[in-house]
Amino acid sequence: MPKSVDVAVIDYGMGNLHSVSKALQHISPNSNVWVGDDPDIIKNADRVVYPGVGAIGDCIGEVRARGLDQVILEVAKTKPLLGICVGMQGMMTHSKESGGVDCLGLFPDSVEFFSEAFKQTPELATATAELKVPHMGWNRVAKTQAHPLWKNIEDGARFYFVHSYFVAAQSCASAVGVTDYGVPITAMLARDNIFAVQFHPEKSHKDGLQLLNNFMQWDGTS
Repeated sequence: MPKSVDVAVIDYGMGNLHSVSKALQHISPNSNVWVGDDPDIIKNADRVVYPGVGAIGDCIGEVRARGLDQVILEVAKTKPLLGICVGMQGMMTHSKESGGVDCLGLFPDSVEFFSEAFKQTPELATATAELKVPHMGWNRVAKTQAHPLWKNIEDGARFYFVHSYFVAAQSCASAVGVTDYGVPITAMLARDNIFAVQFHPEKSHKDGLQLLNNFMQWDGTS
């Protein structure tokens, strides 16, 4: 077991762990970046990253099978916690993906499917050629609330997205950054010591690395 872990990246068998840990090590070369699923190490780390790639049903299933759901809920009470992509979606109460999945419930919001949202919006019903699913590529994020993780990042900065499901911005009281993809989607959300992003900061060049650097210096207060 490492003597001291500055940041633990949770490994539950799914996720872009190498690129996340490499980016964290790049922006904080003197930090001990640890990747794994040992509950004790995760709970004792200074800060924790909960990444995710793939279908939410598989991701939440693996998290629960390894007992990491309770670890994440415990960490969320006390330490700076960063959710990335499906990791952010896993923090919600429910997702419509995978036939409907109950998530960790750290936020009261639900996760919606782009194609369903487009069908329910008259002006987008015939716009599927322009608005392909998944939403994949660079998109701008508008600042809706101030937060320490916005430090040195301009309003409207571009980040890299890959996702078919989203948290609606209109109903998300915790949103601190919003992106438009036919409908307004929550790109960043925060509450107390928890911060989460729908995009991939580790793939978002300068501004993504700045956000990770801000997280590594964040004490969990707003």
